[in-house]
Amino acid sequence: MELRIKQRVFSWTDTYDVYDEFGEPCYYVQAEFFTFGHQIHVFDKRSGQEVGSIHQRLFRFLPEFEIVVGGRSMGTIRKELSFFTPRYFVDYRGWQVQGDFLGWDYQVYQGERPVMTVSKELFHWGDTYVLRYNDIRDEIPGLLLVIAIDAANCGKD
Repeated sequence: MELRIKQRVFSWTDTYDVYDEFGEPCYYVQAEFFTFGHQIHVFDKRSGQEVGSIHQRLFRFLPEFEIVVGGRSMGTIRKELSFFTPRYFVDYRGWQVQGDFLGWDYQVYQGERPVMTVSKELFHWGDTYVLRYNDIRDEIPGLLLVIAIDAANCGKD
């Protein structure tokens, strides 16, 4: 299974449209405009209901994000100090993230089980990420993880 995450270029906030493997819109991502740090919400395109959110924890040396689903904290993602390539500590569903974050080519594992791969498509107007996964239960958590890592990579002005 696959999700294609496309960033809207001309937007005041971080905004993404998310498409399924058939090119049908399935989610949209909208960041709040007047906030300190990132406050990002993910909505089901069909129902309009929020399926999860990402909240940046303030007053940290490096970016740290809390992932919330159904009003409950599901885990955190923290950028770690690294000199050459970005690294992340993931306390979320028992997942480990490995790969090239600068090149947006990484894999997510739960123990030895591969959960998903994430890659960035080149030569698009705006960022486009492809999330490939095998289990439908990993779809929304995976989408939230990708958006949180993108927020950590980009920072907030």
